Amino acid sequence: MAGLKVLALHGLLAAASAQQQQRPLRGSSSHDAAQSPIVDNSKKPLIDSEALQASISTKNLLKRAEKLYKIAKLGEDEYNHPTRVIGSDGHIGTIAYIYKTLSELDDYYTLSKQPFFATSGNVYESRLVLGDTVPHSAMAMGLTPPTKDLQPVRGNLVLVENEGCEADDFPKNVAGNIAFILRGTCPFGTKSELAGKAGAVAAVVYNYEEDAVSGTLGTPVDDHVATFGLSGKDAKPFVEKLKAGKTVDSIAYINSEINKLEVENVLAQTKEGDQDNCVMLGGHSDSVPAGPGINDDGSGSITLLEIATQLTKFRVNNCVRFAWWAGEEEGLLGSDYYVYSLPAAENKKIRLFMDYDMLASPNFAYQVYDARNEVNPVGSQELRDLYVDWYTAQGLNYTFIPFDGRSDYDGFIRNGIPGGGIATGAEGIKTTEEETMFGGVAGDWYDPCYHQLCDDVGNLNLTAWEVNAKLVAHSVATFAKSFDGFPERVDPAEFAATVAAGKYEKMAQYHGSKLFI
Repeated sequence: MAGLKVLALHGLLAAASAQQQQRPLRGSSSHDAAQSPIVDNSKKPLIDSEALQASISTKNLLKRAEKLYKIAKLGEDEYNHPTRVIGSDGHIGTIAYIYKTLSELDDYYTLSKQPFFATSGNVYESRLVLGDTVPHSAMAMGLTPPTKDLQPVRGNLVLVENEGCEADDFPKNVAGNIAFILRGTCPFGTKSELAGKAGAVAAVVYNYEEDAVSGTLGTPVDDHVATFGLSGKDAKPFVEKLKAGKTVDSIAYINSEINKLEVENVLAQTKEGDQDNCVMLGGHSDSVPAGPGINDDGSGSITLLEIATQLTKFRVNNCVRFAWWAGEEEGLLGSDYYVYSLPAAENKKIRLFMDYDMLASPNFAYQVYDARNEVNPVGSQELRDLYVDWYTAQGLNYTFIPFDGRSDYDGFIRNGIPGGGIATGAEGIKTTEEETMFGGVAGDWYDPCYHQLCDDVGNLNLTAWEVNAKLVAHSVATFAKSFDGFPERVDPAEFAATVAAGKYEKMAQYHGSKLFI
C-alpha cells in the first residue's frame, strides 16, 4: 500500500501541475471533439477486424522502422551514437514524425500534444566498497543524486532497523556513515530520504532475496542521498558481521546528474464514434540513452502509427484514442502525467487501456500480461482473454507474463481503468519449454539488444512483429465496433475506496523497468 500512496501523491502533484500549465497546445487542439468539425465517414465500411488485420504488412512496418532509425541518428552529435532519449534531437524528431504522419490523415483524428516537465537522470560512474570487498551486484539506483562534491565518501556501514520506512528505524550513529537498509514495505525513495534526514552520507538497499536490486528512487526530493541497490547474496555476510557487533568500513561513490526538461505526449482520437466510450492504446516514443530503441519501443509506437493510418479507411462505433508517451524509460512519466491529470469524468470515458511495448524481439515469445480481475480493475481479464483467444484461433502458442507494472499500463490500472497488453520479451531468459513453443534459443535473452546500442533495425523479428501488429489491429477493431459483453467501468471514486480498503495490496512492485519498492 505504501507504493500506492506514493503514486497517488505523484498524481495529485501532476494534476496540480496540469492546472498551472494550462495553455494552448502547440499545433493542435485539445481533446474537445466539439471544437473540431466531424468527419463524414458514412460512405466508409464499418470497422472489421479481418479487414484491418489484412491491411498490416511487414513492408510498411519495416519502412517506418528504417525511418525511425534515421531519426535516431539525429542524436549522434550529442550522444555520439543514435538515440531517441527524451531531450535529444532523436526524440524531438520522433515526436515530429508521429505528429506529421497523423496530421496528414484527412482530418480523421483530433490531435494534441500534451507538454509536461520530466525528470531525467544519468549515472556516469559508481563504485561501492564494503570492507575489502567490491560487490559485483552493487548498482546505483535510478534518479539517485551523486555523492557529495562528486567525490567518494567514507563511513562505517550502519545496519538500519526493520525496513527503514520510519525515522525511528535509523540509529543515531548513521549520521556521517552509510545506511544499510533491507528492501521491503515502502518505496526506495522513502528509504533514501529518511537516510538523508538522519545524516547518512550514502545508503545501500539490500534485497531479502539473493537477487540484485535494480531500482529507482522515483521523484527526486532534497533529502535523497546517493543510493545503491545490492543483492541479498552479497549483503548476507555484512549483515551477519554487523549483527555480531563488528565494524565494516565502507566507501561509496556516485557521479550522476538529474535534469528537468519539457517533453510532449502525442494523442490522437477519432472524431467519429461514441466519445464517452473510448478504447485507448499506447506505446512510448522515447528510447534509453544507450541506443536507438527500434524494438523498445519503436516496434510498438510504429505499430500504433500504422494502425492509426489504416483505421482511417473505416468508420467506428466507439472512439479510438492512440497515445505515444514520452519519458517511459525515465519511469513511466508521460503516461503517469496523462492519467493522473484526468478529471474523474474523463477517466470514466476510457473503457480500457492496451499497452504495446516491444512487439518484435528477435528471440521472441508471444507473451500476454496475466491481468486478472481479482487484483486489477474489472475488465483486465476479459482483455487478457481476447489475446488468448486470438493466438489460439491462429494456432499459435502463447505464454503468460506478470502484470507487474513494468510499462505504461501501470498508471491506468492504479486509477481504476482496466488494462493489459502483449509483448515479446526484454532481458528475460527464454526457457527450454519456450524454445519448443516459439523457436529461438533457450538460455538467451528474448531481446539480446535490450537497452543497448544494437537495438537497431537489424534487431527486429519481422515474423513476430507482423503477427503481433495484426493482433493489435484485432484488439482495436473489436472494441471500436462494440463493447458488448465487456464490463462497465467502475466509478473512479468507488475504485479509490477499494484501493484504500486494501483490495489491491498485491498490485505491482515495479513502476517502469525498475523496482520502486
